[in-house]
Amino acid sequence: MEEQKNLGRSIINNLDFFIAGIALTVLVFVTFFGVFARYFLGSPFAWEEEVQLACFVWITFLGVGAAFRTGSHVAIEIVVERLPKKIARWIELGGYVISMGILLFFFYYSDVIVYSMVQMGRSTNILHIPNAVIYLVVPVGCILMMYNYTRVIIKKFKEVHD
Repeated sequence: MEEQKNLGRSIINNLDFFIAGIALTVLVFVTFFGVFARYFLGSPFAWEEEVQLACFVWITFLGVGAAFRTGSHVAIEIVVERLPKKIARWIELGGYVISMGILLFFFYYSDVIVYSMVQMGRSTNILHIPNAVIYLVVPVGCILMMYNYTRVIIKKFKEVHD
């Protein structure tokens, strides 16, 4: 029973990697075949750019959540690392609070934008993919960033107290 719980958590915790990986694979294949069709067949895909844009958006916003979880995001830590541990932890906590505020702001307004896209019925020109489907990943990515950053901060503070 415990193994099933851990497997379920593992799948949920790595869902962003999996979906971003699928988007990256689609992006590479579409780009490769698009170049082949344009230069060797003389007939480019008209829809190629729309799919590439959607893939870039999905890779970016799912990848950032994964970067928070793995500590791969951009951080300038040279000053904080030289401070006493107690002060460094307070600065990390302050950075966390500021980041959460910014992510909540982005979440709220990205949700408003996606909702307005649904209301207007906007879609891409060639494939008619609803723009809301493409940009729905923005609020989802914000939630994943908040979730993953919170997990990282909790883990760091538990290590300090252990």
